[in-house]
Order: sequence, then C-alpha cells, then structure tokens
Amino acid sequence: MRPFMFLIKDVVKVFIIFTACTLLFYFGLKAMHAEYEDYHRYDAPEGRAVKVFNSNEQDLVDRLSIFFRLGE
Repeated sequence: MRPFMFLIKDVVKVFIIFTACTLLFYFGLKAMHAEYEDYHRYDAPEGRAVKVFNSNEQDLVDRLSIFFRLGE
C-alpha cells in the first residue's frame, strides 16, 4: 500500500508541474499576442524609403529562372 501512495504522490506532482508549465506557456503566448496585435507591418514606409522591385521590368521566364535558381 505504501508504494502505491508514493506513486499517486508522484503522479499528482507531475500533473501539477505540467499544468503550471502549460499555463505559463499559454499566458506567455497570450501576452506576446497582445503586444504585437496592434503592430502594423504593412504601413507605408516612412523616411527615405526606396522601392527596390518593379515587376513590370522582368519577363515571366526570367522571374521563373530566378525562382528556381534562388529558391524564393
């Protein structure tokens, strides 16, 4: 009977540690989401931004060649 109680005690400890780590991970992800929720990645650039890509200049075959060569 005594080894059974130690087993139950160990199972409860592992369950509590697992639950605490899961809650810590969940609330950490929730805090990160709240931090970056209002971050606007697609706003127009500010300052002296320069457009570096113009899709009208390249032929489709050239673009496909670059795609296969660079893996982009």
